[in-house]
Amino acid sequence: LEMLQRSVMKKGATVGADKGYDSKAFVKGCRRLRITPHVASKAKGSAIDGRTTRHEGYRTSLKVRKRIEEAFGWLKTVGGLAKTKLIGHAKLAGQALLCFATYNLVRMGSLGGWWDAHHA
Repeated sequence: LEMLQRSVMKKGATVGADKGYDSKAFVKGCRRLRITPHVASKAKGSAIDGRTTRHEGYRTSLKVRKRIEEAFGWLKTVGGLAKTKLIGHAKLAGQALLCFATYNLVRMGSLGGWWDAHHA
């Protein structure tokens, strides 16, 4: 909430977060700042109510968030970023850049339909 307060927000701003932020204090604080919380809701005792979940933007936000999580999961497992063997900021930044570029190529190939990336 402190970071959201320091940020300059446009009218109709939203913030996405995982289930750990599904608390009454966070949701109430976001609404006080006039920010719509797109928080993944807990199965029981969720602070997110129908005011947020009934809108198409909420469902879209969750889909986009899942896509981002899939990318980071790929980078950790296939790209080797879960436990890197490199030492130093420059080397790690280079490995991360190479992994992100590779993921983008794999994703573009599978989206374009010219390469089946199920094995990558």
